[in-house]
Amino acid sequence: MTSDADRLAALLGRIADSLERMAPPPPPATDLNATDAFVWQTSPPGLIAVPAVNRVDMVLLRGIDRARDMLVENTERFARGLPANNALLWGARGMGKSSLIKAAHADVNARLAREAIRPLKLVEIHREDIQSLPDLMALARASDFRFLIFCDDLSFDFDDTSYKSLKAALEGGLEGRPHNTLFYATSNRRHLLPRDMMENERSTAINPSEAVEEKVSLSDRFGLWLGFHRCSQDDYLEMVRGYARHFGLKVDAEQLERASLEWATTRGSRSGRVAWQFIQDLAGRLGQRLDPGAGT
Repeated sequence: MTSDADRLAALLGRIADSLERMAPPPPPATDLNATDAFVWQTSPPGLIAVPAVNRVDMVLLRGIDRARDMLVENTERFARGLPANNALLWGARGMGKSSLIKAAHADVNARLAREAIRPLKLVEIHREDIQSLPDLMALARASDFRFLIFCDDLSFDFDDTSYKSLKAALEGGLEGRPHNTLFYATSNRRHLLPRDMMENERSTAINPSEAVEEKVSLSDRFGLWLGFHRCSQDDYLEMVRGYARHFGLKVDAEQLERASLEWATTRGSRSGRVAWQFIQDLAGRLGQRLDPGAGT
């Protein structure tokens, strides 16, 4: 005779079977050997391979020599298993901050390949997914590869508390940052948080200095700060000439200078991005093609 307990157990078993059939299958494990660049996704959590990275050749990055040398050196030390710092690239828009990170990754991996050393993996995490950074670092911790985690245009709004997740992932917690991960970020702000956010904390906190210290200490998690400032006219023209030489654009030097300055004037700024946009326009008018992998 079947007891109530047996009938209940059978019912629960059928319910469990039904739920299992309804649940989507787990995502396939990412083959980290397939490529050297990935994008982190949160739903379902995992890495999406990026076979062809939109990057600029290092030789095309002009006017940022000091930042270039420091970032490449830091990246290579990390890739070789030596101590290295998290890096914050901050400053003027369009001056090649994110382009430098991607170029440094390619440059370092090219050297590692010549020595038959395992490549460094570049993983981009989007700003809106920064709260899931601990999950990404946990995934990386279980791998034998080394990961350069990169967030472009990182900043936080007035009521955004996800910066606490970033602080904990970079240095805090019992485990600390995995030894095989390094975090690079770009931002227009040196302290990542808006000034009015810090001022509001100062005015409403019981201990204003401690409240502001809580906000500013986020940037302190980055041992390497690299500033990018608005370029001079000479630097801007050198960027334009460098692009023109690299792509073999057939244009008179005087005409190139005059047209590029007029272009910058209409845009109201000078930067690597403005120089690249001018070159795209010029190449189109000249009927010449550009390498689709270039740009800033």
